[in-house]
Amino acid sequence: MNPMRSMAVKLGAQPWLPRYSRLIVGTDKFLQRISWGRVTIMMATGLHELVLQVPGRKTGILRSTPLLTVPHGEGWLIVGSNWGAQDPPAWASNLRAAEEPLVTYKGRTMAVDARELSGPERDEKWAVAVAGWPNYARYAERTERELPLFWLTPR
Repeated sequence: MNPMRSMAVKLGAQPWLPRYSRLIVGTDKFLQRISWGRVTIMMATGLHELVLQVPGRKTGILRSTPLLTVPHGEGWLIVGSNWGAQDPPAWASNLRAAEEPLVTYKGRTMAVDARELSGPERDEKWAVAVAGWPNYARYAERTERELPLFWLTPR
């Protein structure tokens, strides 16, 4: 495993890390804004990241959220882990309500179809997601809720 990836996995497992989530996400958004989506915090680690763009389900304001992703098939798996917090991330509810979600991946923005997985298909894809980011399993242990798993595919 890439040493930077190993360090990222180790750091991502720390229970105190969510306290710094606003700083981490803010810094990542800044990097992506000045690089036109071509540079992310995750790039140095060998991990993958996308920016999910969906309107807020209550406000209608377009929200952009950088997310760790696991490329799979023709698309990407994303997990509503919220770092193992008891409350799900707002983006998951916004994504469920979105008619035309967008993602930016490696500087390219595209429309996607989003499907929340369940049952045996979820179990199969959960194993893929955990192989890509082992801390998803740790986050699932921190909460009583089932972490939502979405598969995004280009339209």
